Amino acid sequence: MAVRSEISRALAHALDRSEITAWFQPQIDLVTHRVVAVEALCRWTHPDWGPVGPNEFIPIAEEDGMIGEIGRYMATQAIAVMSRWGIDVSVNVSPTQLQDSAFSTWLGRLVDRISHPARRLTLEITEGRRIGNVSAVVGRLDRLRAMGLGIALDDFGAGQASLTQLKRLHATELKIDRALVADESPSAERTMGAAITVAHDAGIRVVAEGIETTRHLEKATSLGCDRGQGYLFARPMPRRQLDALLTAL
Repeated sequence: MAVRSEISRALAHALDRSEITAWFQPQIDLVTHRVVAVEALCRWTHPDWGPVGPNEFIPIAEEDGMIGEIGRYMATQAIAVMSRWGIDVSVNVSPTQLQDSAFSTWLGRLVDRISHPARRLTLEITEGRRIGNVSAVVGRLDRLRAMGLGIALDDFGAGQASLTQLKRLHATELKIDRALVADESPSAERTMGAAITVAHDAGIRVVAEGIETTRHLEKATSLGCDRGQGYLFARPMPRRQLDALLTAL
């Protein structure tokens, strides 16, 4: 794989060259078993290196100041799908983006111009990377939430994400990490069950990620998760494939 400096140089032109695209993974209502939402996922395919994982290029984009442009592209793509299909769409937002007041102002204006309700859009915050000035970020999230947007705490059960953070961010959705869903130990089940109870008591929706087997599905359903996402239902797909899937439903 390319070294950091090579990735940085290539990433600077990736959007202009249409190498970065938005893919979408469906979320299923675990009661009705219908597709009720999709998550927009950032994908980069380099002409020589092939697919470059988000864990490789997103931290570099944050450090080099390119995450703002990528974030605006992803939010625009998410809103386009939301407007076309009238379903819920979630999109990852880097804590680095939220440190920049211009991003939340831009997003607020964009959402204000669309005809579909803002509540269809959820911003996923991954707490694996430090949020920094939490009070400023929470203030910006609160203003977006007042417009109707949802706020999701991503990757619960992996890294630093916690129920304390869930409350601090005034989240409307909790996403259970795939590692906790796949862990069959009694302690993992207790942790997951307790988190779901806390979330539901606060009126917060719960999404189980990484559902790849019927056992994972049974666990998520029995513990009371509202939605599921994972390879058992569908893999991430490009926009044209998503359009075909939703047309067929």
